[in-house]
Amino acid sequence: MFKRLTVVLLATLTLTACERVDPNSPLGQRKAIFKDMLKTSEDLGGMLRGRLPFDGARFAEGAVKLDTLAHEPWQHFPQARDGGDSSARPEVWERQARFHDLARQLESVTGELVGVTRSQPLDAAGLKAPMDRVEAACKACHTEFRNH
Repeated sequence: MFKRLTVVLLATLTLTACERVDPNSPLGQRKAIFKDMLKTSEDLGGMLRGRLPFDGARFAEGAVKLDTLAHEPWQHFPQARDGGDSSARPEVWERQARFHDLARQLESVTGELVGVTRSQPLDAAGLKAPMDRVEAACKACHTEFRNH
């Protein structure tokens, strides 16, 4: 009985390990960046929507972090579709010009958000429109290029 249980456990662990993404692969790197972008964006949006207490300094730091992250994932999309469990649709590789246009739009609006945060003290109401543009840029790309 112990041998059977051991074999089943090892088989399960092996199959589980096969589904993991190599963190050093392009897929693993872009997934990590996108997760960090999501967390940062959720924190900023949470401050503006009252889910988190508004802290101007933290918001400004988060805006800079989001802008930095917005420039990073694109280098991890190879010219040809890579293997693995990607949420990216084939259109990412078929319509690269449009994909890169949307990436530049995101970079632009995150840069605008950083610019707005340079005027201290920050007012949450004044940050809503620039943050809405960031969220709209994310959504536009997801709508065209991400499997949900």
